[in-house]
Amino acid sequence: MAEMMKAAVFVEPGRIVLDDKPIPDVGSNDALIRLTTTTICGTDVHILRGEYPVAKGLTVGHEPVGVVEKLGANVQGYVEGQRVIAGAICPSGYSNACLDGLYAQDGQGAAHGLKPMGGWRFGNTIDGAQAEYLLVPDAMANLAPVPDGLTDEQVLMCPDIMSTGFAGAESGNIKIGDTVAVFAQGPIGLCATAGAKLRGATMIIAAETVPERIEMAKRVGADMVIDFKKTDPVEEIMRATNGRGVDVSIEALGLQSTFESCLKVLKPGGTLSSLGVYADDLTIPLAAFHAGLGDHKIVSSLCPGGKERMRRLMNVIASGRVDLEPLITHRFGLEQIEEAYELFANQRDGVLKVAITP
Repeated sequence: MAEMMKAAVFVEPGRIVLDDKPIPDVGSNDALIRLTTTTICGTDVHILRGEYPVAKGLTVGHEPVGVVEKLGANVQGYVEGQRVIAGAICPSGYSNACLDGLYAQDGQGAAHGLKPMGGWRFGNTIDGAQAEYLLVPDAMANLAPVPDGLTDEQVLMCPDIMSTGFAGAESGNIKIGDTVAVFAQGPIGLCATAGAKLRGATMIIAAETVPERIEMAKRVGADMVIDFKKTDPVEEIMRATNGRGVDVSIEALGLQSTFESCLKVLKPGGTLSSLGVYADDLTIPLAAFHAGLGDHKIVSSLCPGGKERMRRLMNVIASGRVDLEPLITHRFGLEQIEEAYELFANQRDGVLKVAITP
């Protein structure tokens, strides 16, 4: 009988529980990693609530930090016992999308009649990272060695929220001297703010209302934070830019209202960079869109994955130019995963991210 491990398993909407599952068998192109730290993402909460469908019995989670336990026969360039991360999106490296340079849109799901969520496999189409062990497919395209001197918690944001937030800034093509608005300062929005600063934006205006998030936004690069419960952020942003509007607005919440606000604050010819995961159809308001004559760009991004992306993100952490470790506000053992979900899903106690240790 296969050896067993503990894993956080989706049972039904409203229930993710810790259960026993067999430790996965390792295929020739795979690697098995023993998890040392992972976390919970807002997408996992959508899964918990039944808002994003996954198979019953699936292990959830897509943000792994761990140690190589076993390597497939074809996997070269790694050693057992090596500290590694893998991106939330794990491209194969040889699909049409990968060969077209669109690694996040690997499309494995769509090709197999599953959900077309690009290369997002962990905790979506295959077992994920909230467990004692994780099977990493196409290991040579995805495993990124963690540099000596970086802790698990320092690199924990790289697999998903750092990659996603930075992608929002990159897709928006932020230039040196730009003015940027970022709507909502949850973990993704905070990383978008940090990414905007790295890209050279010199005026970053964030919209947020939670006191802990307002403080964190200032720490990672916001020059001005507007409390959207106290004042109209669109009016405040237009006032702050002398009516010019912003060069780039980043939508990091996934609501119609924030999407509209992002459009309303854009200068003519500005770019709306969308990072939110939307649950309903979006409507583009006529006036804010200048009836289609505003030379606006609307771009969307899915978290870039793969080992080269992870290497670059860890370079940023190692340089000290961005410190995302303070985003970890709470810590739990894997055996407390249900308690961790309850806290995170209800956004209690100023939670930003939780660290889970098997």
